[in-house]
Amino acid sequence: MKSYFSTIFGSSPIRPLQQHMEKVLECTQELAPLFAAVSDADFAAVAQAQERVARLEDEADALKKELRLRLPNSLFMPVDRRDLLELLRVQDKVANKAKDIAGLILGRQMQIPESMREDFRVFLQRCIDTVAQALQAVREMDELVETGFRGTEVDNVLNMIQQIDVIEKETDTMQVQLRRKLHALEPTLPPVDVMFLYKIIEWTGDLADLAQRVGSRLHLMLAK
Repeated sequence: MKSYFSTIFGSSPIRPLQQHMEKVLECTQELAPLFAAVSDADFAAVAQAQERVARLEDEADALKKELRLRLPNSLFMPVDRRDLLELLRVQDKVANKAKDIAGLILGRQMQIPESMREDFRVFLQRCIDTVAQALQAVREMDELVETGFRGTEVDNVLNMIQQIDVIEKETDTMQVQLRRKLHALEPTLPPVDVMFLYKIIEWTGDLADLAQRVGSRLHLMLAK
């Protein structure tokens, strides 16, 4: 493990920050097969997917802790240490939310009502797309450092951040529509199931909200 971390750190904290966000996306992407298994009522497959989500979240957590320990206090770092730690904290929340979603689905052996499944699948995928777009922006950080946070690379990253906002707004609209559908179904469902379905919709939307916050942290760093 030590040799691995020394390899990815090198002289800059940017690459391990990017590796953490890559792991966060992997963790989030595992929700797609998890919910596919939910639709098939295959809870053995749901359990396997939940284990993958938990393992990837643990790996992201290990990267986070190592980065915090190894992040220098040097005045000569290309990016303010506090900014990097705040960006890391927001990235970590995405993986934590994915783990929470997977755990609740498995723990309660939840089902998505059939009439909502396709809309929910599209909603989930769009939330994952927001996380993927946030990763693309984070991947540009080394280029930003090389250019001194100036020039065309800044415009490129700002465009990426704008695209995060566009996708996140789409997920907001989808979330409202899903809530409306669930509200219409409430008389046909057990009240406790309804409560947890609202929670799953909310937490899934949080993935996109948190990805947008990753973009916002990058935007603040550019503004400095």
